Amino acid sequence: MNTTAIITMVCAQGIVIAFASYFFYKVLTTPPKQEPDSFSENDDVLVRQEEE
Repeated sequence: MNTTAIITMVCAQGIVIAFASYFFYKVLTTPPKQEPDSFSENDDVLVRQEEE
């Protein structure tokens, strides 16, 4: 394998590893979204709707 091919391969692998590391870090550090509590929002509903 010649020098140009090795340099291209190392650069491509470096870019892929950098993107994967960045997004993995983002996934681990992003706080979760607050989802509405479906039970507390439906406190005024006394009868459940029947499934069809």
